[in-house]
Amino acid sequence: MAGVSYDNDAEPYGTSGGLIQQHAVEESTPLLSKIVAEHELLYQRFSPRRKKFIVAMVSFCGLIPLFISGTFIPCIPQISRDLDTTGTVVSLAVSLSIFGVSFGSLVASSYSTFYGRRPMYLIFLPLLIIGSIGVSTAQTVTQLMLWRFIQALGCSPGFSVGSGVIGDIYKLEERGTAMGVFFGCVLLGPALAPFVGGFAAHYASWRSLQLGIGLWGFLLFFILYSFLPETIHPGESGAEKAKATAIANGGMAETGWSKGMPVVLNPLRPLSLMRRPNLLFVTLASFFVLLTDYVLLVPIAYTIGKRYGITNEAVIGACFLPAGLGNMIGAPLAGRISDAIVVRMRAKRGGVWYPEDRLRIALPGALFLAPASIWASGFVTEYVESKTLGLSLNLLCLFLNGLGVDFVLSPLASYVVDVMHTRSAESMAANTAFRSIFMSISVAGILPMIENYGLLFTDILGGIGALIGFALLWVTIEYGEKLRKWGDAEDCTDEIR
Repeated sequence: MAGVSYDNDAEPYGTSGGLIQQHAVEESTPLLSKIVAEHELLYQRFSPRRKKFIVAMVSFCGLIPLFISGTFIPCIPQISRDLDTTGTVVSLAVSLSIFGVSFGSLVASSYSTFYGRRPMYLIFLPLLIIGSIGVSTAQTVTQLMLWRFIQALGCSPGFSVGSGVIGDIYKLEERGTAMGVFFGCVLLGPALAPFVGGFAAHYASWRSLQLGIGLWGFLLFFILYSFLPETIHPGESGAEKAKATAIANGGMAETGWSKGMPVVLNPLRPLSLMRRPNLLFVTLASFFVLLTDYVLLVPIAYTIGKRYGITNEAVIGACFLPAGLGNMIGAPLAGRISDAIVVRMRAKRGGVWYPEDRLRIALPGALFLAPASIWASGFVTEYVESKTLGLSLNLLCLFLNGLGVDFVLSPLASYVVDVMHTRSAESMAANTAFRSIFMSISVAGILPMIENYGLLFTDILGGIGALIGFALLWVTIEYGEKLRKWGDAEDCTDEIR
């Protein structure tokens, strides 16, 4: 809400224990009561039914980046034969797409803060359509890489801008549930993608798959163009603030923006948010926990598939589905529980809000579910010879891992939006890009580590990483106020979310 925010020198989380004295002060004066009422109206601009429709639209957009990466992996052998090259060369397109999505999300989030959320979808989705058509018609490796990068740019707003949209339309007590639904859809992408990619590679062709992705992008563009409203709070976009400032200074004609010239923003600016220790810690925690998912799924054809004699690409892809089911259950459940914890703890403190309360539900996932599932899978694959028993136990481990990973990622995403509400899209883009840098390096080393040190050693190491993530979360919860004070106080929060 325009004009309702703390000054940089103020204590944005209160004066005691990092807590906002929200309800205690809102009753003290009619002015504050009016501010609270106006704040509530911001989240009543859209009906509950329309909010759900908006979440559905941005969730399908958020699913695309990881879906595109996941469908590409099973097609690598077919693509390498078609383009007369090696699988190693073609696999570089996976890293290129990760870079494209990361860079694009930083650009889209920065400009969504200035121009709004809706324009970013309408500008970037055509790139997805063009890139997908280009990939499907590529005749050389160079063409493949070029169109793959454009395709990745086109789907890059899906996660960061989608998180910003949810922060725009849901208030604090409801945001975790909505973010959980969003995350469940986003992480459904890597679970469904290998099955779809494997099925396409086995029964059709990789080119047909890419054309299908382009058609998907076209349908999404049509739906968002027709039905997605602008969700950023009135008066909060950079363009509106620049216009208001120019009018106040009497210099509308002197500003480049007012003349219709495009504003040039630094796309790397969101990464500066990682200097805040609390954001850095939760980002690293999400990386370590999510890495257990990649350690299990990326080499699955060479671990579970090889151990139990599974060679059909479609069947290998189907092994990813239990993890997707875990994501679908875990993300909404964790989001709903995190909302309940926020409400209960704030009531327990007499109306005082401590942002890190939302992270408490993530601790069991990082301490038990994520490490235990990857360790169990390693031991089962190593020592259980029976195909039926071994495969069944591994599928259970994949389900529990998907559940545990989303019990961490969903509350963490809501927390980032809570504490950086006015820059929610940028903070999520920084979170994703920063994590992707470490993830791309780590994923490249999974297969070599298995080959050199064995599956069990690799899985044990991945589980230890999850415990490091748990430690980072515990420190953030325990010392949240101190960590926030060490960061730059600029634009950390609104008075009320």
